Amino acid sequence: MKKTIIIITLLLAQAASAASHGGKITGVRLGGYIGSRIDECIAGRVMTQDLDEILRPYAHKTETSLWQSEFWGKWMLGACDSYRYNGDKALLSKIEYAVNELLKTQSPDGYIGNYAPEARLAQWDVWGQKYTLLGLQAYYGISHDKRALDAARRVADYLLSLVGPDGADIATLGNYRGLAAGSILEPMVFLYNNTGDVRYLDFAEWIVSRWETPAGPQLVSKALAGIPVAERFLPVPDAMHWTDNGHKAYEMMSCYIGLLELYKVTGNPSYLKAVEMAAGKIIEQEITIAGSASSTECFWHGAQRQTTPAYLSNETCVTYTWMELCDRLYRITGSPVYVDQIEKSMYNALQAALKRGGKNIASYVPLEGFRRIGERQCGLNFNCCEANGPRGFALIPALALTTEANTVYVNLYNPMSGTVVTSAADRISLDVATDYPATGSIAIEIGTKKPATFALALRIPLWSRNNRVSVNGEAITDAVLPGSYCKIERLWKPGDKVTLELELEGRLIFLNESQAILRGPVVFARDSRFNDGFVDETVAIEHDAGNRVVMSPIIADKPDFAWLAFRVNALTSIYSGDKQSFRPIAVCDFGSAGNTWDESTRYKVWLPRTIETADRHTWW
Repeated sequence: MKKTIIIITLLLAQAASAASHGGKITGVRLGGYIGSRIDECIAGRVMTQDLDEILRPYAHKTETSLWQSEFWGKWMLGACDSYRYNGDKALLSKIEYAVNELLKTQSPDGYIGNYAPEARLAQWDVWGQKYTLLGLQAYYGISHDKRALDAARRVADYLLSLVGPDGADIATLGNYRGLAAGSILEPMVFLYNNTGDVRYLDFAEWIVSRWETPAGPQLVSKALAGIPVAERFLPVPDAMHWTDNGHKAYEMMSCYIGLLELYKVTGNPSYLKAVEMAAGKIIEQEITIAGSASSTECFWHGAQRQTTPAYLSNETCVTYTWMELCDRLYRITGSPVYVDQIEKSMYNALQAALKRGGKNIASYVPLEGFRRIGERQCGLNFNCCEANGPRGFALIPALALTTEANTVYVNLYNPMSGTVVTSAADRISLDVATDYPATGSIAIEIGTKKPATFALALRIPLWSRNNRVSVNGEAITDAVLPGSYCKIERLWKPGDKVTLELELEGRLIFLNESQAILRGPVVFARDSRFNDGFVDETVAIEHDAGNRVVMSPIIADKPDFAWLAFRVNALTSIYSGDKQSFRPIAVCDFGSAGNTWDESTRYKVWLPRTIETADRHTWW
């Protein structure tokens, strides 16, 4: 594969001290496969959205139970982040139209939503107002248009007139034991940040206090007690609807995202600790090999049970919200653990969800079967995951490069360009040459008009056991440890070159009499289009004592449908005469598997293991 070279321009402070303020990264642009997929999502999904369709319910205000009012806000969040990334004037014009038309639907009392007056606060109404508040403030963030902030304040004030210590209890409103309504915590904290009005902060603190009542989801106390997210509540006797389930993954994580924002304002250590402990349980017990979670959109101990097909598994709204939660945690803690999680989701579940051309996003990405378009929801030609998915793609550029104090962190190894602006404004350029994750080679060349002192921190993924870093050909002697940052602080001169070699090797993972193949951050699957056997057949993948798998790249006859394709040796269940023997089978990246989006193509990640009753090294 041809290596891509793209120049990264950074503006860094010269010889800044450890106490200096961090720079601001702007203008990040990604190349390579991931960059093309981001562009595809913006062009095919964000730019083609029928805005009049998702605006119509706000004008009618006749709903009593459904969730049409989430779609405008979700689209707006993805659109604003996409605009931050590409600066496209046509996209900005579309965003401005969406805002202007929404503001026309605001009632004299401040309400923006789709619910009839007699049904206010029921079902998804508060949830929808959350997304309206988030969307308006996202637009305010890119435009500084005071009309949007004023409209958001009126929406919030209307809600505060109905909900609070002297009104309705947030813990008993809406669906999923108050999780959906309680997630309005996040935009309330943002409103406090944007206005300084303490009423919004007081309301945010009140929401958390109501969570901890017997009627609430007890998100803080149960997290601090170490209770698994799939075991927070016993089944409700005679429950009228599955929305009584308190384990709904997307809504629960949305509440924890709000709690992190409240922590940033208050500094209450129990808030951060609760989210960290909940995230730890999600990593340990829920996240699948593809970087998503959920069955029927709920937590279900999926990490252990993922080898068994599950109904409505790996919802794309869950994939994105997990990425968002990890992104918020990373920006507070600086831990590369959360970046590792985002990278896994980014290369696997997120890519699998986006159809070629970018027009459609799958609601669910099971680990076997076939891809399919999501259901059309609420009488619209749209669904929640198609609204949320672009937010996952737009999150990537902002994470690829980050900065703190006098350190630039390289979190994702994609061809990219960007700038870090500091008060000293020294201009540093970095030329990055890499075809990661096809190989593990990354080369970074420093270009500067004059020497500059700063630290370059390279993320070393947890899966990469043996790593090499050098500067100008001289090896870094300090340990380059998996799951950490290799931080190189020095006086950088024009032409300095950093090289990083990650150990990209095939790895075999065993679980529940099944096996799966990983290479770096990418999960691989069999696909029926390779025509090399029944994808559901039992196999024994050839591996060494360290579970390493030899993966031979498919180059000459690589199929057009696959981004990455390899062959591995497998002992299959097919008997071939007088003995059984290994034969090559093909696998491709999970994101490419099944990307015809029809039942004619079947794929499978977890491959059933062949039971061998004799020593295969001697019996033949």
